[in-house]
Amino acid sequence: MRRMLFSLAAPVGAFVVTIIISSIALMLFGSNPISAFGDMLGHAAKLETQVDILNRATPLYISAIAAAIGFRMNLFNIGVEGQYLFAFLIAAQVGSLVVLPQVFHILLITTVAVAVGAAYAGIAGVLKVTRGVNEVISTIMLNAIAISGLIAFLQQRWQAEQENFTSTTLGTNPIEESGLIPNINGLLEIFTRDIGQGKELTGMLIVAGVVGFGYHFLLTRMRFGFDLRASGMNPFAARAGGVPPKQMVVAAMVLSGAAAGLIGLVELNEKAKFSPNPIKGLGFAGIAVALLGRNHPAGMIFAALLFAFLDVSAGILQNTQAATKEIVNIMQGIVLLVAVIAYGVTGRIQAREEARATAEALQETEGRVTEGTEVAV
Repeated sequence: MRRMLFSLAAPVGAFVVTIIISSIALMLFGSNPISAFGDMLGHAAKLETQVDILNRATPLYISAIAAAIGFRMNLFNIGVEGQYLFAFLIAAQVGSLVVLPQVFHILLITTVAVAVGAAYAGIAGVLKVTRGVNEVISTIMLNAIAISGLIAFLQQRWQAEQENFTSTTLGTNPIEESGLIPNINGLLEIFTRDIGQGKELTGMLIVAGVVGFGYHFLLTRMRFGFDLRASGMNPFAARAGGVPPKQMVVAAMVLSGAAAGLIGLVELNEKAKFSPNPIKGLGFAGIAVALLGRNHPAGMIFAALLFAFLDVSAGILQNTQAATKEIVNIMQGIVLLVAVIAYGVTGRIQAREEARATAEALQETEGRVTEGTEVAV
């Protein structure tokens, strides 16, 4: 019970403090906190808005898992951004070149995205174990190489090869419908009314669920997951236990990149191609979601939904003029900062309580041993 209370204290406390600080920030900007929060909640109560939130939360959740895999190994994969954009481009190009039965077409695109993301992230892992290059530095550089180098070059080259090229055909060639994962509106409408306004719930939501379950199963039910967590907590003890540290570093980066490769498939299934201005920032936002969710698959679900809710709320605040849309970015920063502080505080309190309980148990045990010795004498 005490452990559960400690687990709930941090997020609940962070939520309360975030509401208070966000309200102060809104008032400083000349906005009414009650009106702003009312508009946000009223907008989120609509089914169509909830579809938007789920669509936004899906890539954030996958991105968080990609970052969390590295965190579990004590690795900071800051290159999720470049990995998913590069995988997005290659998968879109490959998918546009073939026409296959739907299952095989979708499987091909997904496999290419996963393989490209894994291979690109694996470069940072290899550099770390062979040359001692810190993964933060290497992944930052790989981000720049991917976004400003490879993607820009390949996109321009492939566009030049298109027939009847115009400003409306920017990006890769469209993928045939057989290569797109169908929406799951029908599944949601079983429990709700028909979804209006042309909104479509992405089928990648199911893929994100599978990825989350796989992440949990890997860490809690497989030897590899145990080795991964052990290497992250204490690499020296893990090495003494027979865990190969270099192989674990490369494996963790490859797995992280493989998950990152799936992020862009959400937009790919929506637009059927790699557009000239794809959604960016999902890789860095995923790091924040992973930190807020404590790298736990369930915690990251709530964190992704919260960030998605705030992103979607930016538009309604601007429309109703209850507040500027920039206030949403402030709220996201406040949520993350307060949560990190709250987790740190509760962690210290919990450690202190456990140390005290251990000391009391030792004193009680010593007392019993002493009494037993006296009786024996």
